[in-house]
Amino acid sequence: MATFRELHHTGAPLLLPNAWDVGSALAFASAGYPAVGTTSFGIAASAGLPDGGRSSKAVTAALVNQLCRLPVHVTADVEDGYADDPAEVADFVTQLAAQGVVGVNLEDSTDGHLVDPAAFAEKVAAVKRRSPALFINARVDNIWFGEQATVDAVLLRARAYADAGADGIFVPGLVVPEDIRTITAGIGLPVNVLAHPSLTVAELGELGVRRVSSGSLPYRAAVDAAVNVVNALRDGQQVPAATPYWEMQSRLVSFSQRPPDPDRR
Repeated sequence: MATFRELHHTGAPLLLPNAWDVGSALAFASAGYPAVGTTSFGIAASAGLPDGGRSSKAVTAALVNQLCRLPVHVTADVEDGYADDPAEVADFVTQLAAQGVVGVNLEDSTDGHLVDPAAFAEKVAAVKRRSPALFINARVDNIWFGEQATVDAVLLRARAYADAGADGIFVPGLVVPEDIRTITAGIGLPVNVLAHPSLTVAELGELGVRRVSSGSLPYRAAVDAAVNVVNALRDGQQVPAATPYWEMQSRLVSFSQRPPDPDRR
């Protein structure tokens, strides 16, 4: 099995599905995806919490502890590390790594606003010192939050995080092809973007992207699908086919009996 790091250097971008609970992660693993990430939005929403604001720390840690029993690589979305202090962030991430997590997304914003890049670089460096084997995907939020939303500003931050020890750069909201090409060419690390209907995974690969995340799209689509099924029942319409109960139950039974796999890194 390829390591998580190696999955960023194959002939096509790594398509990373983002799970919000055990059931969704089991479904992605059963579909053959070699790695599964978490989505802070989906996890927070499932717990009745708004995304961001460090709301998902406890539920993310609890879910990750379960997901690391899956026979796939698991990477966790940990917002901004849930703290300002680099040592505190490193402590938390080290705990996840001890459970079996192979990577984290760490973002350079808090409460929807960019933070000082030097302060964020200190977080990256602190995590790398404590967990050198962990794949740190440093998220650059200029475009996502519309602050200093230029290619040059993104590259400036990304290079600072690369110097601090980041293993990859995540630029959510990046959808303009020429901007994507400039950023992937200007960073000596794998670049990650969110999936977008205007560009296929193959097209993103041609632009130099090495990882494409589904983000919260599967969670949001699943909620829509659930409402549509019940609406169809109400309106006397045909409902869509679904994975049989007993198949899903079998996955859960097998999962409940599976120990963590220490060899996935």
